Amino acid sequence: MMRPEGVGVHFSRVPMGTTCSVENLASMEGELHAALATLMPAREDTHVITFNCTSASFVIGDTKIRDIIQTARPRVKATTMVTSVVSALLALDARRVAMGTAYTDDINRMEQDFLQDHGFDCVSAEGLGLLTDAEMNRVTPESLLDFAAYVDRPDAEAVFLSCGALRSVEILEAAEARLGKPVICSNQASMWECLRLAGVDDRIPGFGCLLTSV
Repeated sequence: MMRPEGVGVHFSRVPMGTTCSVENLASMEGELHAALATLMPAREDTHVITFNCTSASFVIGDTKIRDIIQTARPRVKATTMVTSVVSALLALDARRVAMGTAYTDDINRMEQDFLQDHGFDCVSAEGLGLLTDAEMNRVTPESLLDFAAYVDRPDAEAVFLSCGALRSVEILEAAEARLGKPVICSNQASMWECLRLAGVDDRIPGFGCLLTSV
């Protein structure tokens, strides 16, 4: 939905256990090389590769993942979903963040610590406590709009909805209109940073101020 004309988007899959637990997220590190080997291996015109799982990015470590990608594919620019979130918040000059996630409390605490270590103040951190991709995919956009309003705080400079399995991109415009502040989500931040790293400066309407103004 967010892809500009002339930009190709390709995917590989990294195996993970059924539930979104710290142990299963950490286990994805051992699967990265095999996944990278299947991602457009015969092409020399790939510009950016991102690891597109927010929670595994900070559980494994975003620097470690970027190093693995860069070692396997030295000609591309490497990033992760949580790296993109940090870049997006910095680009929006938003240091006080209200965070809503799909995750359980233990993973929420890890993400909150990660953001605080990168200079952000999480003024709220609420999770839906979901354990599987199927549960995350079934959360309706209407529910996510209400969830964004629930996690927001008056002193938050932006609201962040965390998890690539949530359909958050569908409610970004409505959420920003309702809350009067930037709202970012994992997939939107990932697409935005990948485009900018690839040298694509297109402004893309319909998915929040991040993609139209930065």
